[in-house]
Amino acid sequence: MKAITLVVALLIEHFLVSLVATAQTIQVDITPSHSTNHFVPNQTLGAGIDRIPVAAIDKDFVEPNLGRALASGWQPVTYRQNTELLVEAWHWNPRGTWSDPSGKGYFTGSTDSTDFIRYSYGYPLPRRGFTRNDGTDNAGFSRLTDGDLNTYWKSNPYLTQRFTGESDALHPQWVVVDLAQIQQVDSIRVAWAAPYAIHYLVQYWTGDDPIKLPTRGTWQTFPHGAVASGKGGSETLRLSDHPLPVRHLRIWMTESSNTCDPRASSSNLKSDPRNCVGYAIDELYIGTMTADGDFHDIVRHTPDQEQTTTYCSSVDPWHEPANLLSTKQAQVGFDLFFTSGVTRGLPAMIPVAVLYDTPENAAAEIAYLKKHNYPISYVEMGEEADGQFTLPEDYAALYLQSATAIHKVDPTLKLGGPSFTGENKDIEVWPDANGKVSWTGRFIDYLKQHGRMNDLAFFSFEHYPYDPCRIPWGSLYDEPDLVSHILQTWREDGVPADVPMFITESNLSSAASETSLDLFAGLWLADYIGSFLNAGGNGVYFFHYLPLQMEHGCNDSPGTFGMFTVDSAYNIQQPLSQFFASQLINLEWVQPGASEHQMFPAKSDIDDGAGHTLVTAYALERPDGQWSLMIVNRDQQNARKVQIVFQDQASGGADFFSGPVDTSVFGRDQYQWHPAVTEFMAHAERSAARSVEVNIPGKAEPDGPIEHKTETAEKHTEYDLPAASITVIRGKLGASR
Repeated sequence: MKAITLVVALLIEHFLVSLVATAQTIQVDITPSHSTNHFVPNQTLGAGIDRIPVAAIDKDFVEPNLGRALASGWQPVTYRQNTELLVEAWHWNPRGTWSDPSGKGYFTGSTDSTDFIRYSYGYPLPRRGFTRNDGTDNAGFSRLTDGDLNTYWKSNPYLTQRFTGESDALHPQWVVVDLAQIQQVDSIRVAWAAPYAIHYLVQYWTGDDPIKLPTRGTWQTFPHGAVASGKGGSETLRLSDHPLPVRHLRIWMTESSNTCDPRASSSNLKSDPRNCVGYAIDELYIGTMTADGDFHDIVRHTPDQEQTTTYCSSVDPWHEPANLLSTKQAQVGFDLFFTSGVTRGLPAMIPVAVLYDTPENAAAEIAYLKKHNYPISYVEMGEEADGQFTLPEDYAALYLQSATAIHKVDPTLKLGGPSFTGENKDIEVWPDANGKVSWTGRFIDYLKQHGRMNDLAFFSFEHYPYDPCRIPWGSLYDEPDLVSHILQTWREDGVPADVPMFITESNLSSAASETSLDLFAGLWLADYIGSFLNAGGNGVYFFHYLPLQMEHGCNDSPGTFGMFTVDSAYNIQQPLSQFFASQLINLEWVQPGASEHQMFPAKSDIDDGAGHTLVTAYALERPDGQWSLMIVNRDQQNARKVQIVFQDQASGGADFFSGPVDTSVFGRDQYQWHPAVTEFMAHAERSAARSVEVNIPGKAEPDGPIEHKTETAEKHTEYDLPAASITVIRGKLGASR
């Protein structure tokens, strides 16, 4: 029996060795008409910079950190606009003017100030109606259920007829209340502020979650929930004769009283039309009413995240200086951004705030940049409108108002959006009157109906493909299909073929973890960039360009979106796997600079027997005459040998690398991440400490460099692909084309 076992083991070993030793094939289709894309690296392959700690700004925009980041090879920069996610107004210039001379209201940054702008800040909006959304999951609160009748939610005045030029009924404003579980409801009390709703509906949801699953249910109006002549004040409605089981409730407002806020503090503010349009609510109460008229409220009223959760359609960008909570985090000031060297002197993608700011402030920002001769490639309009649960018609109306204001400053600027959150499928919303649920489709429809498609010079979205905390190795197999599918989806939704597609922010997942530090993250990055370009994408930005400290990430593990680990003073300690992957993409695969590259389809015949391609390849014809392949071996355990064949279906010929070939390899022999050692504590030893503490930080060992070698290639050359690796092979073909 032992002898038989030994023979079987030897046969298995022989099979595995032969599997590695037997070359398989990567075929590159170099038929000229089959090119999948063409691009210029210093316009296409970029990185993003977001709001970061002030200490990080002070260290990352100077040497040596800046030089280390630039060594990754990313070219253009997109400036991310984080204040939109947090329901804040953006003071891109700390100096400016308020609409109310007393020093509050609507802020417009100065176009003439000569102070060097090093930092800029976001001011939380005091008329907020969100408990939480995709940017405020654990910060701030809604004024609709905060228990304070001196605070209130108010909708965005720029969504009213005075500013849109169309009926308010085309931009209904709404608030949604989540009671957390099914409750018996027959009554509501609305403490209206001014202006208040004259026409509105009170409705309940028939499905599970109207915010996250907006097509899996319908809004039903309560039997007595239609109000045609609202009077304002504290209005109590008996919604039904008998209590109904309800979890989610909506107030859908279609006509305003257009009355001014009596609490306005000055004659200037009272006369400001923005103070007199839209809808405002002090507080909401929901529950049941007894036969004797007593109202029994089930809403929790508290000014924190434990309040009864509410969502809203929009928020008035009115605010005041006292709303600034902290200056420890900042958007980098434009003067520092453009003069530090981080842009390499290339035009940068610049954001304007749209959802929670004013067209006047957006236009002033552009005027400031133009006066300082700072080069702008594109202007991205707002940030993650879908994550703010903004309906597409509302975003489109705000988009066009800002576009009009900006183009008065410079009619040549290329504007775009909507900078979607990282979704892998079509974004759906409650159906419109025609039953259409596609957010993108309705946004495009609005622009077309208003004759403004020329104002959409690009379509932008973010890419965070994997669910936080759930990223098995097999997720790597999904990436090419995920990114190509979402590009196809936007086109099918109506984005015209001549409108470029940009991914303006991207990484593995919306939450950092040790996965982002592992070799896995580097392999994903190479596969993602290659797949996006192969699918016809026009511009892509890695996030985050600058070194950042570790965040507390998924499963209580540390992680970072940056390419380095740093100490408490932001001194770089180690490069991470995505730094080396970035170098392979930007310095080895492509020829850096301003010359055009042609991309061609490539595929391998290596799979896992279950339909998953284990080796992906991305082929370029570079302007220097070389052919360059970036090859990702996604097999964790097995190295491969491959032959590479270039086929021209038009001529029927085949070709091969010939002569000197440069090979660059990054895999486990070059990089291994060793996770942090952590300890669980049943009860924290310090106030508010986490239940999991890091005792020994994680580290990479080995930690690069990329392995480079040159070999002489001919027709039958076999190329080694180590297990779990990225390999760039670059050289010339034997026959001239």
